[in-house]
Amino acid sequence: MKYLIKFYTFIFFSIIAAIIYLYFSLQQTQEDLTNNINKLFVTQAKEFAANIQHNIHKKVHTDLYKTLKEHLEIRQHLEHHMRTITTQTYKYIYILYRDKKGNYRYLLDGSKEDRGEFGEKLNVNKEVWDKVYSQQKPQLIFQNNLDGLWVTYLEPVVFHGKTEAVLAMDFSTTLPQEIANATKPLNNIFSYIFVAIVLMLIILLYQTFLNFKTKKESITDPLTQTYNRNYLRDLLTNINIAKYQILMLDIDHFKSVNDTYGHKVGDFILSSIAKLIQSVIRSEDILVRFGGEEFLLFIHRDREDIDLAENIAQRIRETVQNKLFCYEDLTIKVTVSIGVTSTPEHFKSIGDAIKHADEMLYVAKRNGRNQVITDASANTLSNAPSTQLHINDIQEALDEDRLICHYQAIFSAKDDQVAKYEALVRIQNRDGSCSYPNQFLPTVMHTNIYNQITKKVIEIVFAQIKAKKIQISMNLNFSDIVSNDIFAIIIEELEANKDLAKWLVIELLEYELLETSETFINNIERIKSFGVAIAIDDFGTGFANYHVFETLPIDIIKIDGSLIKNIDTSQTSRTIVKSIIALTQDFGIESVAEFVHSQEVYAILKELGVTHMQGFYLAKPQESLLE
Repeated sequence: MKYLIKFYTFIFFSIIAAIIYLYFSLQQTQEDLTNNINKLFVTQAKEFAANIQHNIHKKVHTDLYKTLKEHLEIRQHLEHHMRTITTQTYKYIYILYRDKKGNYRYLLDGSKEDRGEFGEKLNVNKEVWDKVYSQQKPQLIFQNNLDGLWVTYLEPVVFHGKTEAVLAMDFSTTLPQEIANATKPLNNIFSYIFVAIVLMLIILLYQTFLNFKTKKESITDPLTQTYNRNYLRDLLTNINIAKYQILMLDIDHFKSVNDTYGHKVGDFILSSIAKLIQSVIRSEDILVRFGGEEFLLFIHRDREDIDLAENIAQRIRETVQNKLFCYEDLTIKVTVSIGVTSTPEHFKSIGDAIKHADEMLYVAKRNGRNQVITDASANTLSNAPSTQLHINDIQEALDEDRLICHYQAIFSAKDDQVAKYEALVRIQNRDGSCSYPNQFLPTVMHTNIYNQITKKVIEIVFAQIKAKKIQISMNLNFSDIVSNDIFAIIIEELEANKDLAKWLVIELLEYELLETSETFINNIERIKSFGVAIAIDDFGTGFANYHVFETLPIDIIKIDGSLIKNIDTSQTSRTIVKSIIALTQDFGIESVAEFVHSQEVYAILKELGVTHMQGFYLAKPQESLLE
């Protein structure tokens, strides 16, 4: 596009220069014609003057003034001769002498009209006329007016080396004006052409600007002002990949930001991080919004600098990590994970090199996020033992129906009978072992696979409820409730199992940031409208958010196991648990103590008045419900 603008600019100034050249060429032609007319006049004037001078010298031999004053017939003869030369062009021919006071007076006048009498004074340009007297050289006086061109030719009349008078001939012509009038249409045409071309060029430049703007908008992401996939499509056909290294960057837990704070805050984070990245990279580097919260970055490099991309990636990661993003009254911290392809030229295609960067990004996310993974660091990690399942293994488990639930009984403290169960999701591996939630849920969090797992768990739980008609709880995150996809799955399953919904308990994880937005509260109310009970799980972890009692319709509080397990040895834990149980009693809701692992803990909890207990001392999780 920039080359097209340069071309249009060159054409524009070339045309303007051509028009200006033609215009001034026409002006020069007019001036040349005028000069040629002047030269013609001077030539003729010299010939006429020579003829008049010859005739004067034939009649007068000495003292011109005295001879002409005393001899009327000579004066008449010479004036008659001068009149024969006068024409419409040479209208005035006369001879003046200078008296003792320096005034110029008529000697002879060959004019046919407005004739001066002998001795009559005539006001002239004394400076020029005196120069003719003193220098004895012809002089020209030019005058342009509205009527035409006027030129006066002055020539000294010399007798015996002394100037006795000055011969004057006035030349007048309208030819220059006629030429100007004749060429005026051409001047106007040039002016019209100039204006028309300027207007056309302005329209063309404006159209070019609009095309450029439209083209830029088509390849620019409107939110982050980075390049988009349209630009990437064109780039991949022209880029010399040997001159670049590739970074794939993803904002960690971005879906939680959107679900918790809303899409406006999410958009603010996206645009802010894009600006941060652009402040770190250089003008020759290329930043593309690859999709959602992912960015693709092409780092321009010299072949020798193999570590350039990794250094820039670390700088981006640290810059984002140290930045506090402030939106209205919110302060948010986020991190990024980055995968690097250091040598894309070693791959068969640019697509494979990008895919490799994406794989490195996946390794970074699988191993804890907020880190940069390159080819070398990925190899180091791959040699270390890892219990995390690969995303492909998780998808295969779903496809092969190897996603199952184990159930841990929850006992009533009043009669020591099983009151309900908690469903705990597992993946059954092909070797007969089981993988636990922490081994696969972090990998698929915020993906469609996570949505599939949620749907499957709800289906399994309702199948058990239908068979046993007993209350079963399942775990969800606070962010799941405000996720449109997850919430839609929950409502779909509740609609399909309305008569069983009263047996379902949804446990919300308290250690997540509790952002009780209007959307969250409305969604909880909608779920409860089916008869579902709401529990807060792991209550007491970190800073317990007591505000939930005011904003949410809570039915059950599950006290975090880290407090329960030390209740027999720690007075602090006992005091905290006691206060939580007292709080639930005041609110008239159930309390469930997790991690009951001994007779001593069991007895203390009974004494403190907890309503329900759960733990290995009472029952371990198993594949089926207790008979």
